Amino acid sequence: MPARINPPLLKVRLFNSINEVPKDQWDELLKARSCTMSHKFWQLVEDANLNGFQYKHAFFLNEHDELVGLSSFYTVTNDIAIFSQDRLRNTLTFIRRLFPRFLRFRMLECGTPIIMNSPPYAVKSGVSDACLLYNLNALLRTIARQQSIWFILIRDFDVNAKSLETYLKMLGYHWLNILPNSEMDIKWGSIDEYRTSLKSYYRSKLVKHLKRNTQLGVHHDLIEDFGELAVELCQQWLVVHHHADECEREVLTPEFYRGISDVMGSRSMVLRFYRGDEWIGHALLLLDGDILRWLYFGRREAANDSLYFYCIHTVIETAISLGAQRLDLGMTTYPIKQDLGACLSSIHMAIYSPVFWIQPFISWGFRLMNKPATVRNKSVFKQSAP
Repeated sequence: MPARINPPLLKVRLFNSINEVPKDQWDELLKARSCTMSHKFWQLVEDANLNGFQYKHAFFLNEHDELVGLSSFYTVTNDIAIFSQDRLRNTLTFIRRLFPRFLRFRMLECGTPIIMNSPPYAVKSGVSDACLLYNLNALLRTIARQQSIWFILIRDFDVNAKSLETYLKMLGYHWLNILPNSEMDIKWGSIDEYRTSLKSYYRSKLVKHLKRNTQLGVHHDLIEDFGELAVELCQQWLVVHHHADECEREVLTPEFYRGISDVMGSRSMVLRFYRGDEWIGHALLLLDGDILRWLYFGRREAANDSLYFYCIHTVIETAISLGAQRLDLGMTTYPIKQDLGACLSSIHMAIYSPVFWIQPFISWGFRLMNKPATVRNKSVFKQSAP
């Protein structure tokens, strides 16, 4: 067992909005991280007025008042059984007709609400993760006590952050699996090379679905300036959101679509899908360095058809044409993504309850109520999967 954490205490400068945060200092510390942690991205998230999110941002300063770390967190009412399976989900739906807040709690979450960033903080070179986590934990517990919050979540941690598990457990957190992420390394020069690299079963399956879309006259275009379409884009996303089998959490707004178009500029883009002359769906994309992130999917009407196959294929083609090295396909809807070559990777969160009689049972209770998808990858390509 490693020695107990006893790092130096850092000063905290707390902000109630990203608009209060000095932009140059924020972005300087984050310059090597994802653009989705940048000052301007947080501005568009706050301006989007997502359902019930209340944000705070923290600077951590050393004894010389130098900025050595930062993090963001927010309070939101969330479902403790967010990854539950059909039987429990149906039971909860029935109970919540009479008791809408049953197993829903105000939580203090550290991270970015609409995207995964691992780890959900930044530290200056030479400052240890243990030091930042120790001071971040002290801050989160203080705020939780002040606001009578029952659960603290620090999310998300990918496989490269596995070493942080030890520190967080020593601080009293439970280390739990949540929904895995799906991603794909882009190593083809063209979409034809990609299709050729698939094993015959998966290639024939893809060709079958693409043929169906061709017969229906499905086609697409790619646009960068989509702010004027924000209302309809959000309406299409809501159709998918309300019919989702997996967890529902943040609810997007037209302001979000308008903001990501205006603020992120040419980094953000929308694939629009048509059937003949009818606009039937879209995929929202964000080019983040050498990673193309597929953020959201929307469609005009819920249907069990081949459009999702066409969408993923087109997103892969777009990643290739943009020269991206990796494609982040996000969480949920794994089977189709895996059939087209996506690999799943484990994602974890750390959770703690200041309520003494809840804290010992968090791991047991969470695993009882939630069943995240199992990370089991397929051999889709002729050679080893990217």
